Amino acid sequence: RGLIDARALGAMKRTAWLINIARGAVIDEPALVRALETNTIAGAILDVFVTEPLPGDHPLWKLPNVVITPHISGPSTVEEISPVFNENLRRYVAGRPLRYRIDRRRGY
Repeated sequence: RGLIDARALGAMKRTAWLINIARGAVIDEPALVRALETNTIAGAILDVFVTEPLPGDHPLWKLPNVVITPHISGPSTVEEISPVFNENLRRYVAGRPLRYRIDRRRGY
């Protein structure tokens, strides 16, 4: 917890981008927000957070130097995505329920 804190962020180059695909608690989020707002680092790409899903009013959503990824495991290449898409297209045309739908109540 808090391994990447204000001190660690301050030691990074101003051109650095922080990428977190590990665990949200690894980063001190308030320190990260301050570092991003003051351009201590160039930006962050974040897939995990202390609270998941990330609350809609969290300041990270509004920062232009932050990329938030959806924290999903799944297909990522054309060869992997095409069968999923094609199956859902067939289901859609046939009026059947789609697979892999987002459950907004659960946050994903």
